[in-house]
Amino acid sequence: MGDYFDLKQTDLKLLEHSEGRICIVVHPDGKLDQIARRLNRLTKGAIERLFLDDGFSSRKSGDIISLPFPAGMKAKSIEVLILERTANTKERRLAGAGLAKRIGTSHANIFCGGIKRCEDLILGCLLRQYTFDKRTTKEKTSDFKKITFLHNKPESLSTDLNALDAVVSGVHFTRDLVNEPANILTTTEFAERSKDLQSFGLVVEVFEEDEMAALGMGALLCVGQGSESPSKMVVMRWNGGPEGEAPLALVGKGVVFDTGGISLKPASGMPEMIMDMGGAGVVAGTMKTLALRKAKANVVGLVGLVENMPSGSATRPGDIVTSMKGDTIEVLNTDAEGRLVLSDVMWYAQDRFSPAAMIDLATLTGAIIVALGSQNAGLFSNDDRFCNAISAAAFNEAEGVWRMPLSKDYDAQINSDVADMANMGKVGRSGGSIVAAQFLQRFVKESTPWAHLDIAGVTYSKKGGDYSPSGATGWGVMTLNRLVKDMMEAG
Repeated sequence: MGDYFDLKQTDLKLLEHSEGRICIVVHPDGKLDQIARRLNRLTKGAIERLFLDDGFSSRKSGDIISLPFPAGMKAKSIEVLILERTANTKERRLAGAGLAKRIGTSHANIFCGGIKRCEDLILGCLLRQYTFDKRTTKEKTSDFKKITFLHNKPESLSTDLNALDAVVSGVHFTRDLVNEPANILTTTEFAERSKDLQSFGLVVEVFEEDEMAALGMGALLCVGQGSESPSKMVVMRWNGGPEGEAPLALVGKGVVFDTGGISLKPASGMPEMIMDMGGAGVVAGTMKTLALRKAKANVVGLVGLVENMPSGSATRPGDIVTSMKGDTIEVLNTDAEGRLVLSDVMWYAQDRFSPAAMIDLATLTGAIIVALGSQNAGLFSNDDRFCNAISAAAFNEAEGVWRMPLSKDYDAQINSDVADMANMGKVGRSGGSIVAAQFLQRFVKESTPWAHLDIAGVTYSKKGGDYSPSGATGWGVMTLNRLVKDMMEAG
């Protein structure tokens, strides 16, 4: 069926012969479906006894009860998922993620024919069925066997599951990019992996430093000039919509490692700066998803790839650079580099493609983490209708966003006495995420509906999340994919 799972017709014979794990769903009311009744007979009443156990009444929807090595069967275990008949999308997805955690790398047959919208359970399971261990010599856990989902009418799900497989592939691709260490995922390596997406039908261009210099991209180029890794811009185009129709532009910050430059970061948190290309990772993952599911829309993804390093050739605090737009920028702090990268790529996107709308994504500020934690990305926009569409897409995919303000009062903070603007505010860290968004807005044409997503708090999780282990989350791919479907393909 897909790279991550198989979908088959429900087969009761598998209950007796499966050597992996068997997963079934029961409802709190204790009524057993055909699968559960058959298992109950095979296990001499073990399923029914679960309901009679004194502790069952305290179980809640989403809980999983494990029956290891059931007598008379070849299976390693029977995993009994309790799920309310009225469970919503998020609850079904969380239930699937819970099953994936329980299954681990074992082969599993998951009987899901009796679940309303079982696609949600499948998606939650496959999102969580991810590991990143390719850089270790230990026994690999990522070589897990495919999960088999069994349904009474699998043909009724095939269209939805093809699209679902594309989403999972895009999310996992994003996670792989973000989790890679910077000595492996250099700017050149990121560009090469982007070019590999051409096999799915994307048109990919890679711009080198001399080409960007000719375009006048002084803001982007100044960020990477202290590194031996060459700065690049990658443009990925998916032309699935009507010919000549203006595309949606997705712009990603791709700082493959951020030391802070001359304004050096503290050592304690620096290893996590492998994730500072998270915005570019989301853009690349989304473009892969759109191509795999053959989206009927025109979308262009652009990523600016740099490494921010201190050296004798690095940009200094106090330097003044000229952007592609022509505005001059006083660099007060070289650790406020992401906005410099984005400013040139955003201007290029508008200048070349005249997009119907534009979204930039960036792990831009620590201030957004202070404001919103790891539950929500910060959403800034110059267009209420466009902003509401993004919020709705994020809500429907259970990826949190929270709208933040923009105003001239904040904008005044980035005025400079010696240049057209400064890359930092005049009042220290106060309102840092808003000031950064105000900087970006200066590179948005009045005719362009625009949104900025500050994803610093949602891109990477030390302890892991509901749908991902520790490390990269892949946040944003599902939201952007849903936005394209709702805004550009709905009819």
